[in-house]
Amino acid sequence: MKRPAPLSPLPRGPEPAASVAHDRVYRALRTRILHGEIPPGEPLTLRGIAASFEVSMTPAREALRRLVAEGALTMTASGRVSTPDPTNERIEELAALRALLEPELASRALPRAHGALIERLQAINNSLSEVVAKQDAIGYIRTNLEFHRTLYLRAQAPAILAMTETVWLQLGPTMRKLYAHRSRSEVPQHHRTIIAALRAGDEPGLRLAVRADVTQGLRMLVA
Repeated sequence: MKRPAPLSPLPRGPEPAASVAHDRVYRALRTRILHGEIPPGEPLTLRGIAASFEVSMTPAREALRRLVAEGALTMTASGRVSTPDPTNERIEELAALRALLEPELASRALPRAHGALIERLQAINNSLSEVVAKQDAIGYIRTNLEFHRTLYLRAQAPAILAMTETVWLQLGPTMRKLYAHRSRSEVPQHHRTIIAALRAGDEPGLRLAVRADVTQGLRMLVA
């Protein structure tokens, strides 16, 4: 009997210190992009990232490569890296993805939406009122995402949630632009409708409210 060929050794990964630095830079940049802290089309350089985080060029490069792969950053053929500044067609595409994924997550969460979850969502929505009163764009985006993520975690659908969070990441800079465009002065009305539908166990109403909430604002940008 012919013996199987020996397996090739796995490629050696980065040294532990470099890996920790890369992960720290990646997570910090990802959070900033997700929360709209970096405007659309903002260029990012290896030298600037390395200096900002006090790391060498290698972890800075690996963090940027990972974010480019996720669609959180774009890279031109010449190697220029920047935050996305999507076209109207791209915004419509991402809005359509949110309209497909997020009502499904909300629907799957509904059977597990007990009183404690609903009260938690209400508390987050109250916090959103305070953020709106302060005209805090970054705080608004962060708290709004917390509202949606808190609900969707109850769906117990990690693959769908991961896809949804990738869409959020690609839209982060655009959401900051949307906030400025709308000059928001009140909490999204659809959040109250979402909470009411959860209390009533109204799945069709919940789906409609979530779909309206996640697409209405984005489509204002392309009107």
